[in-house]
Amino acid sequence: MSAKRKGVSAEEKRTRMLQLFYEKQDFFQLKELEKIAPKEKGIIAQSVKDVVQNLVDDGLVDTDKIGTSVYFWAFPNKAKHTRKRKIDELSGKLEERNKTLKRVRENLIASKCGREDTTHRTEILEKLSNLKSRETELKKKIQSYQDSDPEVIEQMKAQIKEAKTAANRWTDNIFALKSWCKNKFCIDGQILDKQFGIPSEMDYLD
Repeated sequence: MSAKRKGVSAEEKRTRMLQLFYEKQDFFQLKELEKIAPKEKGIIAQSVKDVVQNLVDDGLVDTDKIGTSVYFWAFPNKAKHTRKRKIDELSGKLEERNKTLKRVRENLIASKCGREDTTHRTEILEKLSNLKSRETELKKKIQSYQDSDPEVIEQMKAQIKEAKTAANRWTDNIFALKSWCKNKFCIDGQILDKQFGIPSEMDYLD
């Protein structure tokens, strides 16, 4: 019983197709490649189109339309230059990534400088924490003593004086209105007080 034939990998198909182009050094249409590749390189006809297109996408095989026909070709020198250009491009990217990685590492080292877990650093952090707690306590005490602040007291005195002036002004207005009603309608003052809810003991503030 014969062993089961192992399939050709996608990468192996690419390699064999390039070999075909390099060996023939000619121009081919797709239908020609679908006939030659299975016989000479063991690439099944159904996969030839995909393999060729994959090589075209990577710049390893050239293609152009001449009239109504599409041709494909690849020469060793072109492939060599393409590979070199690709290697140079990737090398440039790698170098840039290495520079970035180096900067990140340097920044990381610099950021850790002075943050080592030493006894001195621990003591400083503990002292800082205590100072912050003390600051919070002092702010609370300042708030509690605010009522004894001379500026606050002076503000309160000014507000009291203003309120007293306003109260006396309204008292004066009430007395004037009450006097006008008594003279105009000949109503007794006690009756007016009772009807309008005016306290009999109402008087100016000293």
